[in-house]
Amino acid sequence: MPRALVAGRLHPAGRRVLEEAPDLTAAFVEEVSEESMHAHLGDADAVLLRTQRFGADALAMAPNLRIVSRHGVGYDAVDVEALSGRGVALAVCGDVNSASVAEHAAMMLLASAKRALRADAAVRHGPWSWREGLESQDLAGRNLLLIGYGRIGRRVAALMAAFGMQVRAHDPVAEAAGWPEGAAAPAGGLEEGLAWADAVSISVPKTDAPILGAEQFAAMKPGAIVVNTARGGVLDEAALMAALESGQVAAAGLDVFETEPVGDNHPLGRFDQVILSPHIAGLTREGAERMAVGAARNIVDFFAGRIDAALVVNAERIDGIG
Repeated sequence: MPRALVAGRLHPAGRRVLEEAPDLTAAFVEEVSEESMHAHLGDADAVLLRTQRFGADALAMAPNLRIVSRHGVGYDAVDVEALSGRGVALAVCGDVNSASVAEHAAMMLLASAKRALRADAAVRHGPWSWREGLESQDLAGRNLLLIGYGRIGRRVAALMAAFGMQVRAHDPVAEAAGWPEGAAAPAGGLEEGLAWADAVSISVPKTDAPILGAEQFAAMKPGAIVVNTARGGVLDEAALMAALESGQVAAAGLDVFETEPVGDNHPLGRFDQVILSPHIAGLTREGAERMAVGAARNIVDFFAGRIDAALVVNAERIDGIG
């Protein structure tokens, strides 16, 4: 009987999927660390992975492993090549958190435009007269550039169009595949889109190099807003801080960072026009339940021979899938 290892705390709904599966047993390790997982890999036929790194070293400890199921849609910390070389499937969840991330991006755009932190501080600590500086801005009638126009980007476009924003998107992959229906028109080149935008929101997978650096911030309108709910490293944090200090970027919202957790006294913390959150855009109560169920269901379906090949990252290299 296959044995699944759950490496990290799992929503009860996901636990039930595994516990109620008739032809599967499961072990649960709530601590989120590589070391706590390693001790149990020798018996694992499947691993449900939260946020830990899973590389060739972990794979070597799991001689019976056949599938790694990610609790989410990203797999930056997983060595896909190592898994594929051993014939181990890597599964991700379907569309479980795009609405959650899009709402978070919309919140950050609104909070940045309205200078929510400064407004809150003016009430709690003063001065009340801060309001006379008219820093708060309307988003209606302003231009939003989306970098990335996948499921999340399209949801952000719909939400912000409802606030009256003019929305364009930069996504070469979407353009090559045929522009999808939605609220955003193609922006053309990135530089053209940046020059047009009053606000920029990033919704792309992890990149090898930052998409937004000093050159791109300089190409924006003075006083632009920047929001990143994608991945750490897709924008250059040092260049962003320089743009904030000069006023080229007036406000920002960041849910992801180059190094996580950021630790105490991160330099971004000194900017009271920047909204920060600890990589939680997709971690709502509802989203956590959907991710847990989806990740657990992938394991059950894999051993039942009915897993959706579209959810297997390396399907073309796994026997019997794709």
